[in-house]
Amino acid sequence: MTTGFFEGLTPATFEGADSTNPMAFHHYNPDEMVMGKSMKEHLRFAVAYWHSFAWEGGDPFGGPTFERPWHPQDDMGRAKMKADVAFEMFDLLQAPFFCWHDADIRPEGDTLAESIARLDEITDYFMAKMEGRDIGLLWGTANMFSHRRWMSGASTNPDPDLFAYAAATVKSCIDATHKMGGQNYVLWGGREGYETLLNTDMGRELDHMGRFLNMVVEYKHKIGFKGQILVEPKPQEPSKHQYDYDAATCIGFLRKYGLEGEVKLNLEQGHAILAGHSFEHEIAVATADGMLGSIDMNRNDYQSGWDTDQFPNNVPEVALCYYHILKAGGLGQGGTNFDAKLRRQSLDPHDLIAAHIGGMDICARGLKAAAAMITDGGLENALTKRYDGWDAPAAKAMLDSDLASISADVLARGLDPQPRSGRQEMLENYVSRFV
Repeated sequence: MTTGFFEGLTPATFEGADSTNPMAFHHYNPDEMVMGKSMKEHLRFAVAYWHSFAWEGGDPFGGPTFERPWHPQDDMGRAKMKADVAFEMFDLLQAPFFCWHDADIRPEGDTLAESIARLDEITDYFMAKMEGRDIGLLWGTANMFSHRRWMSGASTNPDPDLFAYAAATVKSCIDATHKMGGQNYVLWGGREGYETLLNTDMGRELDHMGRFLNMVVEYKHKIGFKGQILVEPKPQEPSKHQYDYDAATCIGFLRKYGLEGEVKLNLEQGHAILAGHSFEHEIAVATADGMLGSIDMNRNDYQSGWDTDQFPNNVPEVALCYYHILKAGGLGQGGTNFDAKLRRQSLDPHDLIAAHIGGMDICARGLKAAAAMITDGGLENALTKRYDGWDAPAAKAMLDSDLASISADVLARGLDPQPRSGRQEMLENYVSRFV
């Protein structure tokens, strides 16, 4: 028996590029083999519970536009109704994974103990629905940014009682993720930063954040959780400045606190743009250090200048992201989570399914283009040729030399090196052949 929320819809199937059916896959064929693995195994799609079911359609200038049968989201009966609809959607999309924050899936209790009990109850309800379905939890996390208690941060809060409350909250969410067989656990520090340095002891806050993350790792090992611990970079919004600014900042933070072997990154396209980077850049930074854990796929509106969390629609951008992912060996335990939401004018349940179908198709096209470029080898050959001078014995030896010796050699040989073209436009044209 279904809820009737998605009335008239049947599970989306692959119909091919010539199909005009808006509720069918045109490019995502989960069983299609790409570089020795199925698309399903490569992409590991996940649905974000918060945007798809908990978000009510508000924005900074207006209230909710969505009217769902589980609104208001303030009791366990409606939380279970929301879960019933969510799993119907997972079935319609044949999605292999989903993700949640605690606040998405259970209403806030009057006490932390009540909130934890509700989290246990709803995750037990999830697990019963997961039986017999081909779906798993990609990751769980704690929302420590929405409630007013978190206005000055969680692990970086100047009040030690808030640090303690955050620790208890995260423990409950790791426990729930572990119970559900989650592949990862994510920490996003939406309020781990500052509004003004006039009232901020940055060094102390960073030390507390580093100790908190070490506690998370210690607890992971204590309970035998096999998932990855991930942190998610974002430069600002909601805080003026967040300590997890971008991939490079996070990697430096992890090294400072001895966590580089324990924690990886969950990277989001929209957050990359807010940091002044491309998603391709952030993925390349993470993969260069072996720190890529998982990705949140979405896009920003480049005219708005803020985090709009739209579904992806740019194949060239997506293709270059998967190019670096494939070169690094794939997503492993991570996946492609659609941290994306409908526009507040897209009111119908059918819009929610169509948006995910479109995003999955865009990712499938990007994956196939990336695989084709790797197989062809054009970009790799261009890189090899550009750096081939460093393969010479003298060049390798120079890296073990010193400035004085190098200078003497340059003068003795009368070196007058001339620049070589980077051939950027030719390489951009190359990529265009595949997308």
